[in-house]
Amino acid sequence: MSVRQSLLAILDQGPCYGYQLRAEFDRRTGSTWPLNVGQIYNTLERLERDGLVHRGEVDEHGHVYWQITHAGSAEVASWLSSPVERGQATRDELAIKLAVAATLPGIDVTTVIQTQRKASLRQLQSLQRAKYAGGDPEGPQELAWSLVVDSMIFAAEAEVRWLDHTEQRLAMHPEHAMALELATDRPRRGRPQKTATDAANAR
Repeated sequence: MSVRQSLLAILDQGPCYGYQLRAEFDRRTGSTWPLNVGQIYNTLERLERDGLVHRGEVDEHGHVYWQITHAGSAEVASWLSSPVERGQATRDELAIKLAVAATLPGIDVTTVIQTQRKASLRQLQSLQRAKYAGGDPEGPQELAWSLVVDSMIFAAEAEVRWLDHTEQRLAMHPEHAMALELATDRPRRGRPQKTATDAANAR
């Protein structure tokens, strides 16, 4: 999630002070990703350094109103017109945990998966309750919030399906066949040496 571009997009609607920006961000995301004020001001200072915003007038309460620059508006337009690139090498903590657990001798991976599935299902149920506890689903604030919650629900559902799939795959392998003992060869510095399979796949 890009806090930087989100705050810029809000400022593109008009000048705001720090607490106001946080409130506007929460209105649009249903507080699903709460920001603290320190994070807001750190981001604003970086945006100012990059020439995307500047400090404007101070009101009678001492609020400093931040204003977007022409360069900032151009960045907002570019952000909104560009797809979000999801890196292929993103490290998924759960996938790595299960991959490592599956290769450790004496570990009951089924128990690890079932523990995670219970937690994932609790999260899914919590999100579904939150969604249906909302107000008018067609109001702009509720609609924006429900879009975020829907995304989280779909992700939780996909995680549960992936856990089911992983459990079925591992059930086809005897536990001893998956275990990896520590290698006796001392690793060399630098890049890992290519195996014959790697070389064949590169052809």
